[in-house]
Amino acid sequence: MNAAINVSHIEREPELLGQTVVVIGGSAGIGLETARRASAEGAKLILTGRSHEPLQHAASEVHALSTSAFDATDPSLLDQFFRGLPTPIDHIMVTAGRPHYGRLIDLDSAHARRALDEHVSLFIEVARNAANKIRAGGTLIFMGGTGGRRPGVGIGIASTVTVALPALTANLALELAPVRVNLVAAGFVDTPLSASLLGEELENRRSQLRAKLPIRRVVQPADVAALAVHIMTNTALTGATYDVDGGQQFIAA
Repeated sequence: MNAAINVSHIEREPELLGQTVVVIGGSAGIGLETARRASAEGAKLILTGRSHEPLQHAASEVHALSTSAFDATDPSLLDQFFRGLPTPIDHIMVTAGRPHYGRLIDLDSAHARRALDEHVSLFIEVARNAANKIRAGGTLIFMGGTGGRRPGVGIGIASTVTVALPALTANLALELAPVRVNLVAAGFVDTPLSASLLGEELENRRSQLRAKLPIRRVVQPADVAALAVHIMTNTALTGATYDVDGGQQFIAA
């Protein structure tokens, strides 16, 4: 006699229910996708971005508590933003900044300084401002990359930043404890920023990665967002770098 098996869905409480998540660089790409996933897990969102209009579109989609349009690499504007935040904040993710390419010896000092400001200096300033805003056990998550782990002509700044960020993350994890500090290192991610950088070469790059990556597909913002939200919810994670590049670092460029 066949026995009927009833399978019932076990409902779970959203993992970020009632928590406040700040996404610096949350108007598009990885930042926006992380905001979407955090919202689905019950989080309250505060978003920042450089441009007002796309930021408002993003905020409307995820029902953000508030937004602030400013250049996060400006220390005075960043300080002003943090001073206006409610306390405590549960999680902060920083996705602002873009890669810089070119031979190191050809970069003028202003360009080189700007490239470092968009990553290393920005992360230090965020950590300094966030120190008294994030609750104990909350998280500060930075975005880095894996592509610069192999030195090469034309990627000197990217390579320097790639090497520096894990050490910066580990040290901040000790200094800010019990706040948790982690780094997400991505390879190529199919975002609007990638499209703007590659232009007409975008589809060729997608095809190359689909053929070469061990996962046989292109990494999407949702892949990175899933990892970011996991880091927020797993309270044993701090001081570490988590790769999400589909194995890109293991193949020829």
